[in-house]
Amino acid sequence: MPESLKKHPVIILCLLIAIMLLPSLGTLQVTIMEARNFITAREMLLENNWLLTTMNGVARYEKPPLPTWFAAISAAIFGIKSVFAMRLPAIIMVMVMGSFMFYFSRSILKSRAHSMVNALILITSFYVIAITVEAPWDIFAHGFILIAIYNLNKLFRAESTSWKHTLLAGICIGASLLCKGPVSIYALLLPFLIAYGFTFKHRNIKAKVFSFFSILILALIVGGWWYLYVRYKDPLTFNAITERETGNWTSYNIRPFYYYWSFFTQSGLWTIPAFISLLYPYLKKRVSHYKAYKFSFLWTILAVVLLSIIPEKKSRYLMPVLIPLAINIGFYIEYLFRRFKTLKDKRETIPVYFNFGLIALIGIAFPIVTYIIFKDSLTGYWFIYILTSIVLVSIGVFILVKLKQKDIKAVFFLTVAFFASVFIFGLPLSKAFRSDNFKPITKLKDENEQRNIKLYALNYLAPETIWQYGDIIPQVQSKNLPLSNEFGLLVNSMTEEDKAILKEKYILTEVTTYDLNHYNKDSKQYNDRLFSTFYILNKKQLND
Repeated sequence: MPESLKKHPVIILCLLIAIMLLPSLGTLQVTIMEARNFITAREMLLENNWLLTTMNGVARYEKPPLPTWFAAISAAIFGIKSVFAMRLPAIIMVMVMGSFMFYFSRSILKSRAHSMVNALILITSFYVIAITVEAPWDIFAHGFILIAIYNLNKLFRAESTSWKHTLLAGICIGASLLCKGPVSIYALLLPFLIAYGFTFKHRNIKAKVFSFFSILILALIVGGWWYLYVRYKDPLTFNAITERETGNWTSYNIRPFYYYWSFFTQSGLWTIPAFISLLYPYLKKRVSHYKAYKFSFLWTILAVVLLSIIPEKKSRYLMPVLIPLAINIGFYIEYLFRRFKTLKDKRETIPVYFNFGLIALIGIAFPIVTYIIFKDSLTGYWFIYILTSIVLVSIGVFILVKLKQKDIKAVFFLTVAFFASVFIFGLPLSKAFRSDNFKPITKLKDENEQRNIKLYALNYLAPETIWQYGDIIPQVQSKNLPLSNEFGLLVNSMTEEDKAILKEKYILTEVTTYDLNHYNKDSKQYNDRLFSTFYILNKKQLND
C-alpha cells in the first residue's frame, strides 16, 4: 500500500466502500421502503413537492424530507430513473459513518490502528450495509448522530466552550431529526450520553452550559421547522398521520421485551467476536483501555435496553446498536492481535478458530455449493461465477493458512476482504438467479402515451410497481372510476364484486401481466403483491 494512503486511513475506508458497493449499486431489486422514498424524491423533481412531500400524488409526511432531498438532487444529476442515483447518497453516508467512527475512536483511544479496526468492523457489519436498501433513510439519521457524538465528545473533553463543536453538534442532531424524527436521538445519542457520564464524567460542565443550551436550540430549529411548516400548511393531514404513526409505537409489530437480545447476530461475520466482546467479566482485564471498553459496553447495552422498552420492534431498528458494538468488538480483536500467538487456553482459541475457520470454509465451498444448487441458472454468467469462485476460494485458503500461523491481524484483514469480495463479485452474479417469470413494467408508460390513455390503479398497488412505472398512478375503486371513455387499469388483485361492477359499465380487455418477483412462484420468497394485471377499459354505449 502506498505510504501516502497509510497516512490517510479515511481515504482507504472511503475507497473500500466505493469499490465494494458502487459498481453494482443498481443490481439489487428495489425494496418496498426504497420504492416509497424514491417515488417521493421523483415527485419532488417532477411535481415540485419539495416541502409538502407526496408519494404517488398523496401526502406523505410520515418521513421527514432531508434524505429525500439528497436523493432528488442526486437524481437530478445522474438521472431521474436511475436506481444508482437514488441509492448513491446512502452509500456516501456509509462512508461518512466509517470516517467518523475512525475519528471518534481515535479521539478516545489515541490509536490510529485500533480506530481503523473499529471503522472496518462497522462498515463490514451486515446490517449497516443491508439497511441502505431495506430502510435507506435510517442510515442518514444514525450517521448524523454519529457526527454529533464525535463533536460532543470533543466538547466534553475541552477545557472551555468550543463553538465549532457546539455548532456542528447542534446542526447534526437537527439534521437527524429532519431524517427520521427523534428515533436516533433516543436509540443512539441518549445511551451515549448516559454511558459517557457514567464512565468518563463531564468536565467543567458549568462553563459549557450555554453551549449545551445552544445545541438544544439549534437542533430544534434545524430539525423542527419542517414539521411546523407542514402543520401550518396541511394541519388535518399532518395530525392524522401523526396520530397514526404515534399509535404504531404501541399497537403495531408488538414484540416481547427480550426480542432484541440476539442483537449481536446483526453484525454478520462478526457475530461470535461480538458475543465474546460482551462477556464483560472475561474481557475487562484483557483490553488495552479499560475505561473506553466499559464505555462502549455500557453504550451498547443501554441502547438495546432502551429499544427493548418500546413495544413496537423491528429487526432494522437495531442498526444503531451496531455503532457502539463495533467499538466493543474492536477491543476483542485488538486483544487477539496482541495475545493470540501466546494463548494456550482452548476456551479462548477454539471460538477464534471456529469463527474465522467457518468463514474460510464458506469461501472454499462456494463454487461447489453454488454449482450444485444453481448450475441451470449459470448460463451466460460462467465468467463471473468462475472469477467469484477463484477470489473467495483464495481468500478462504489464505485465512486457514494465517489461522494456522496464528496471525490474527492478517486473518482480520482477509475477513474484511472476504466481505468486500462478496459484494464486488457476488452481486453481479445475483442476476443469474432472476426468475424466468420476471417481467418489468418499465415500458408501460411509453406504451400508454402511444395509446393516448391514462393509467389508474384499482385499490392497492405495490410501491415497487409505481416506482418502476415512472409516474403517478392514481388509485381508484370500482365504485369510483374515471369518467373517461377509455383508460388503463393496473390491478394487483380483483374481487368478484369489483369485476361485476366494472363489467356492468365497461368492456374489460386484459392486455398483459407484470411480475417484479425475482423468485419463481413455488418459492417462499415469492410475493403476490409484486404481480399485476394490465387492463384497458372501454365504456359501454347506452344501447349495448
